[in-house]
Amino acid sequence: MSSTLEVLRRRLTGTLALPGEPRYAQLTTGFNVAVVATPAAVVEARDPQDVAEAVRFAGENGLAVAVQATGHGIAETFDGALLVHTGRLDECVVHADGWARVGAGVRWQQVLDAAAPHGLAALCGSAPGVGVVGYTTGGGLGPVGRTYGWASDRVRAVELVTGDGVLRRVTAEQEPDLFWAVRGGKGAVGIVTAMEFDLVRQPTLYAGALYFAGADAATVLHRWRDWSATLPREATTSVALLQLPPLPGVPEPLAGKFTVAVRFAWTGDDQEGQAVLAPMRAAATPLIDAVQTIPYAALGMIHADPVDPMPVHEATDLLRELPAEAIDALLAVSGPDAGSPQVIVELRQLGGALAEPAAQPSALDHRDAAYSLITIGVLVPSVAGAVAPHSEQVRAALKPWATGGALPNLGAGTGAERLARSYDAPTLARLTEVARRFDPAGVLRAGQVPVRTR
Repeated sequence: MSSTLEVLRRRLTGTLALPGEPRYAQLTTGFNVAVVATPAAVVEARDPQDVAEAVRFAGENGLAVAVQATGHGIAETFDGALLVHTGRLDECVVHADGWARVGAGVRWQQVLDAAAPHGLAALCGSAPGVGVVGYTTGGGLGPVGRTYGWASDRVRAVELVTGDGVLRRVTAEQEPDLFWAVRGGKGAVGIVTAMEFDLVRQPTLYAGALYFAGADAATVLHRWRDWSATLPREATTSVALLQLPPLPGVPEPLAGKFTVAVRFAWTGDDQEGQAVLAPMRAAATPLIDAVQTIPYAALGMIHADPVDPMPVHEATDLLRELPAEAIDALLAVSGPDAGSPQVIVELRQLGGALAEPAAQPSALDHRDAAYSLITIGVLVPSVAGAVAPHSEQVRAALKPWATGGALPNLGAGTGAERLARSYDAPTLARLTEVARRFDPAGVLRAGQVPVRTR
């Protein structure tokens, strides 16, 4: 195979990295270091033509193709596949009239910083270090989602290489089936090289987090449940049970302790936001009150997600409702006295603009869910064996209120069972049909794509 891969190397303007080479190790390391990627080779694309060459080569030689840019979406080993790395596709242009064009290697913070001088904002996620493309093709649930909806609904155009090795420009009018599939369908129908999307005018936010002691967990969670049910769409919120390790950067009141975080983002008038948040501020005495007026480009501080790679296990569900009994069930398995090994157990309120249909239909399902659940455990030796079984206990405790579905991007996963949870049967059938039409050889069969064989 190595001699055959040398043929591909000569066809690229970018680089080809093979196992044992220093660049191979760098390009196959993802954010979740518990998953070790072992592709046959890595194409570090310099331009879209490199992506097309890689896909055509894979088709000619019976290889599967996988893709990554920042490593945040790696959920399997890609064993024996040809991995296309798009991190060098770094075009980032913000237009003052309210839209942006980015290459597949761009991260959200780059867009936020470029949009800020124009008073514009991008619908990024809670961690702005994540790549734009992977986040958006999976729907894109962000800290202001209840106001502005899903990131995928703001997409104007996508440029991608389909499984037949053709670079295509896709819009609602041009290749409408691909436009439907790529917004919510992750990598099912092609490797995205560039994306254009609308921005919103939101220079600042009233946002941040309230942190409470673990002893107040029951009071805070029940108050949050009642309070969140009354919120207008200007408010987006989540609540998280935290057990943050005593590491540099973790504030002393939180380090090594069980705490509760109430995250809040308000897109309206700041004084109105203060009034809306008041019931949560009064629920108990906060250890830290970090809710304030911030530049939109600083919205990563709301969730303060970790930025360094680590070995993690994630599990997720969607909930149709959140009665008081569900809060009690969650506390019983994840509260301060439960012995939970999870670092984070989060409930995020959905609804608002997230429940509205897209102006252009897309492959993103589950818009009717009321809340999302995610557990995140760090696989350190002292708890590694307990994390996954406990996450299933959490899911089982909330099963009476679960929809059975999952969002494509939340709690990365692959395989038929995960696909069936991410998409309803008609959506998955259509995704599979579109993928087969543009990838008849089944080249794009690695990662979170419809399960197909050659």
